[in-house]
Amino acid sequence: MGNIALLTNDLQADVVHKTPERTAAMAEAQPQFVKFLDDMRQRGHVVYHLQLVNLPDDPNVERDLDGTLPLQRGSAGGAILQDFTAPGDVVVEKNKDSGFYETELHDLLQKAGVDTVVVTGLQTQICVQTTAADAFFRGYNIWVPSDCVVSGDPEARDRSLEWLRGYCATVATSAEILETLDAQGELPRKVVKILP
Repeated sequence: MGNIALLTNDLQADVVHKTPERTAAMAEAQPQFVKFLDDMRQRGHVVYHLQLVNLPDDPNVERDLDGTLPLQRGSAGGAILQDFTAPGDVVVEKNKDSGFYETELHDLLQKAGVDTVVVTGLQTQICVQTTAADAFFRGYNIWVPSDCVVSGDPEARDRSLEWLRGYCATVATSAEILETLDAQGELPRKVVKILP
């Protein structure tokens, strides 16, 4: 069962606490989210935290209202939130929304023999969706736990989950993912059928 990896996106204070809506959504999701990560670790699967670090010369980076750059390397706001981490987790720095864009993630997963990724985190409609799509382009089997993805905009989150379900991922609750894994010893690959 070592072929599954958990990917988290942007579990960082500067992201989670950017708006009251995100903070509230994360507070609601966090107990189940943390439990799911722990349950998967107990089954021998590695968690890879995708840590967004903004580059000062990136013209597309959204700055704070006072003009400062959030999510800087080594900053408190850029650190992975400790409630979600455990010994043995791997942190992969990314400078764009997708965890695969110009990062070492694909190489690390290939070295570990990973062929299935479970994509979690926030925001669902941005970093989760782009990471899942990039994983699909690289041939991975993708699962998304609907209760372990977060957005400050519930409608955008739901639209993203529908897009993922219709295109590249199996979307299920974290409990359903664990049940499938325990019953079958794996997470089956989605049969891709892109409907008109």
